[in-house]
Amino acid sequence: MRRLELEDALFQGAVSLERGHGWVRPWRIPYEDLPLFPPDGVGGTAQIPAGVRVGCLSDTRSVRLDWEPVAQGVTVDCVVEDRLVASTTAAPHAGSACFTDLDPGSKRLELYLSQCVGMRLTGLWVDDGASAVPPPSGRRRWLTYGSSITQCRQAASPAETWPALVARRNRLDLTCFGFAGNCHLEPMVACLLRDRPTDLISLCLGINVQGGATLAPRTFRPAVIGFVHLVREGHPGVPIAVMSPIVSPPRETAPNAVGLSLTRMRDEIRDAVEALRGRGDRDVHYVDGLELFGPEAADYLPDQLHPNAEGYRMLAKSFQRLVAEPLFGLPPQGRPADG
Repeated sequence: MRRLELEDALFQGAVSLERGHGWVRPWRIPYEDLPLFPPDGVGGTAQIPAGVRVGCLSDTRSVRLDWEPVAQGVTVDCVVEDRLVASTTAAPHAGSACFTDLDPGSKRLELYLSQCVGMRLTGLWVDDGASAVPPPSGRRRWLTYGSSITQCRQAASPAETWPALVARRNRLDLTCFGFAGNCHLEPMVACLLRDRPTDLISLCLGINVQGGATLAPRTFRPAVIGFVHLVREGHPGVPIAVMSPIVSPPRETAPNAVGLSLTRMRDEIRDAVEALRGRGDRDVHYVDGLELFGPEAADYLPDQLHPNAEGYRMLAKSFQRLVAEPLFGLPPQGRPADG
């Protein structure tokens, strides 16, 4: 096999690339600005490459990805023309994933990196004599922001998070800003979304604020308005879907330490969006999280907070029906990405 240079153009879904001696680490913030995203890069989550892909347009029949070993097992998915064709989990302290018997001919080949652990990549390999160029651009770009329910540690694999399923189904260029435990409406994150080119935006707000009691009834709705307003500054006319929390039975009516239940938060988020629409922003839309994933799906919520693997597949289908098609104007799809 021959080793490809890990050039910037081979990466999709990363905000920045940190380069060291023989390795490349994708980040979901500008890593040079780490001190501006406390603590430690959005709670240490920005170095986890959820939604990040490395790949090429190639006629190779096999591909291998190497990284610096870490203590955890690392799952990497091989996606060809937006279809998941193989998934492998390297053992703890291992650092390689190899995929063989790929279809012949030129194809868009993407390796989805872990949504659970940071990775320093050390090599991407294709067959000797195989062609390999950066994948073509031109896809519609989608930014999605949220919590662990957007980062999706419990998904079956990196390409089966709900944002990845939606992106593959609709041939979108995904950048995922799902920060587990750290969706707290930080202004610097809003500025990051404001300044990144995109065609579509979704924001899933509330659950970490409720869990951490980081905003009170007096400040939560103003924070939502300010966050969306900052994002809008960079994207006039781009549709923004603002989603309230999905169901979490223990948190629905029980107030947290500052008096916010999920029921009240949904009202506050809806009122924030209505205020923005009332001031002329007709491209911002409220989406009720209970319509995306409500009480009827509680069997797929084993810890009463995070969907399981099948639950994330259900969430992707709901997002397709309630957001992607009616609000983003994406055409109805007759099949899921893998079948």
